[in-house]
Amino acid sequence: MDDTLSRQQGGIADLPRAVLSAAFGVIDTAQRVVVGERMRTARGNAWEAICADRARADQRDEVRRHVAMIVTMPPRRKATARSLT
Repeated sequence: MDDTLSRQQGGIADLPRAVLSAAFGVIDTAQRVVVGERMRTARGNAWEAICADRARADQRDEVRRHVAMIVTMPPRRKATARSLT
């Protein structure tokens, strides 16, 4: 009797795994149909993050170069009211 009970409990525990596995298969197939073969993956997300970080670093470097150029420029002569007339 104990043996039958333990087999039934094992079957009950396996049922959610089977259902989850089937559900994952259906969701995966549906995603491939809707999105196409360009599915988002952890590797793809990481690469996009790396590219975005590099782009932000390039923009910061460009701003720093512009600020350095502005700081090193000689001051302009101020226009006086006399020179405007």
